[in-house]
Amino acid sequence: MEELRKSDFYFDLPEELIAQDPLEDRSSSRLLVLNKNTGEVEHHVFKDIVDFLHEGDCLVLNNTKVIPARLMGVKADTGATIEVLLLKRRENDIWETLVKPGKKARPGAVISFGDGILTGKVLDIVEEGNRLIQFSYEGIFEEVLDRLGEMPLPPYITHKLQDKSRYQTVYAKYEGSAAAPTAGLHFTQDLLRKVEEKGVKIAYVTLHVGLGTFRPVKEDNVLNHHMHSEFYQVTPEAADLINNTKAAGGRVICVGTTSCRTIESAANEEGKVVAGCDNTEIFIYPGYKFKILDNLITNFHLPESTLIMLVSALAGKEQVLNAYKTAVEMEYRFFSFGDAMFIC
Repeated sequence: MEELRKSDFYFDLPEELIAQDPLEDRSSSRLLVLNKNTGEVEHHVFKDIVDFLHEGDCLVLNNTKVIPARLMGVKADTGATIEVLLLKRRENDIWETLVKPGKKARPGAVISFGDGILTGKVLDIVEEGNRLIQFSYEGIFEEVLDRLGEMPLPPYITHKLQDKSRYQTVYAKYEGSAAAPTAGLHFTQDLLRKVEEKGVKIAYVTLHVGLGTFRPVKEDNVLNHHMHSEFYQVTPEAADLINNTKAAGGRVICVGTTSCRTIESAANEEGKVVAGCDNTEIFIYPGYKFKILDNLITNFHLPESTLIMLVSALAGKEQVLNAYKTAVEMEYRFFSFGDAMFIC
C-alpha cells in the first residue's frame, strides 16, 4: 500500500470552535449528514437522527462508563504536587497510570491523596514512561475514587465540568474508561425510545476507552503509528442482534468510533461478529475494508488524529475534509462536547 502521510489529514480549525461546555439539551446539538457515496452534505439537528434510521436497522452503542480517573496528590516525603491519571487496572489494586511530573514518581515513591484517604506506591516504570502504582485504602476503591477523583477531560477542554454526569452517556453501565465515547453524549433516554419505536434494534457493546485513542500521531508515515491496546466485550445477545440485522439486509450503524472499532475487532473473516472479550489494537485508516459497519454517527475529530483517519476510511478522505471545511465555515462545534456527524 502507498504511504499515508499524517499531513494528508490536516485541516485548519479556529480555536473558538472547540466546544468547552456541553449543551443544556444533549439532543439539540447540530447534525451534519454526509452521504459517503456522493459526498453531499445536509444540515440538521441531532434529534432528527430518527428520520435517518430505518426499521430493521441496528444501532450499536458503547456502554462503557468513564471513571473519575484524575487524582491530585502530594508526594509523601516532600509534599510536592503530583497528578495521577488512571489508565488501566492491571490486577487488584495495581493500575497503569500517567503521572505528571514523572521525574517525581520514581519506583518506591509514595503519593498521598485526600489527606491519606488513598495512598499509592510507585512499583515500576513501563512503556511510554507510564507508572505502575499500587493503591492502599479502606473500603471500596470505586467509592474512594468517586470522592477524590475528577473526570479526565481532554486537554483541549479548559472549562471545569459542573456536572460529572454530562461526560457520561445516558446508557453508561460498565466502569473502566479514561475518556467518554463522545458520539453517544447526544442521545437522551427519550430519543433512544423513539429509535426503538421506529423498529430499530439497539445492541450494546463495551470498549473501555484508553487515552491511546487521543494520542497524537507522531510518525509522518501513518502506517508506522502504533495503537494502544483497549479491552472490549461483545455479549452473545449483541452479536446475534448485529448478525441477524446483516442477514436480513438491515444496516449496522455504530454510534462512535469506539463502537465501530469494537465490532470490527470482533468480526471474523465470514463477516460475522463473534461474541467474547479481548484486547484490540485495531487501527482503521483509508484502504480498510469494513466487515460489519455500514454507517457511523460520530463527532468532529482533531486534525491528523487516528479518528479522522477512521472516518476517512469510511467516507473517503477528500469528502471528509470537504465536509469538515463546510463545518468550520458554518461554525459547527468541535470535539468531545461538540456537534455530530452522520455518515450514511
